[in-house]
Amino acid sequence: MPPDEDASQLEVRLVLEAIYTRHGYDFRQYSADSMARRVLAAAAKIGAPHLGELQHRIIHNPADFGAVLDVLTVRVTEMFRDPSFYRAFRELVIPLLRTYPQIKIWHAGCASGEEVYATAILLTEADLYQRSQIYATDVSSVAIEHAREGVYPEGELASFAKNYYAAGGTADFERYWSRGYGRISIREGLRAHAHFFQHDLGTDYSLGEMHVIFCRNVLIYFGEQLRQRVAALFEDGLARRGFLCLGASESLLQTQRARYEELSASERIFRRRSTS
Repeated sequence: MPPDEDASQLEVRLVLEAIYTRHGYDFRQYSADSMARRVLAAAAKIGAPHLGELQHRIIHNPADFGAVLDVLTVRVTEMFRDPSFYRAFRELVIPLLRTYPQIKIWHAGCASGEEVYATAILLTEADLYQRSQIYATDVSSVAIEHAREGVYPEGELASFAKNYYAAGGTADFERYWSRGYGRISIREGLRAHAHFFQHDLGTDYSLGEMHVIFCRNVLIYFGEQLRQRVAALFEDGLARRGFLCLGASESLLQTQRARYEELSASERIFRRRSTS
């Protein structure tokens, strides 16, 4: 093992190697501390007493891997999370998108889909949704299925509504939902232009000519090498003068800064320069 790697780090690394070799998901360049915590949580979820057993079950028991992947890719999200970001997007980006005949948006790392539907609501209220296509991706197939369904616990409606109004919303928020059996379901019209599919930022291709890319609170889980790869992926996929939206604790890499201008430093909204 490397001289600075102890036995527990080696066990985590071997688990990640097993996942990549057996299933093709590459978590090897994610933040080491974050991934170590998630690997231990995954072992606990499937009842593996130690990481050697977890590795064995990842290799030999595909039925367990879905639960493992669900833990490794968990994202903390909610509709209109960080309302000040959505207020800034509404004020700074939406007016510029009005000049586009068609709008293509990529939500990378969409988790369970709440922020995708928040974007759909913003575009609907700006009369832009009918000329928009939203491509929502995540490494987890479980997350993608949840996001595609657009169904959430009814108890979350109050916090979603609070965020919506803090983000500058003025409509009756409940009109976007159907209720039943303790659940809320996003209205069919808001799913019409949202396309969900599995995609791994660590290994897969870029989506091309996007006018907006959202990748919020995802890069914080990545190691430096993977962040460099994703930065290049987004540059390949972002149209000239397109918008890149990052999370509150994230920023552009030093190597990217000359190619973007800041629309909002505090909300991490950037626009690609026309000469980049």
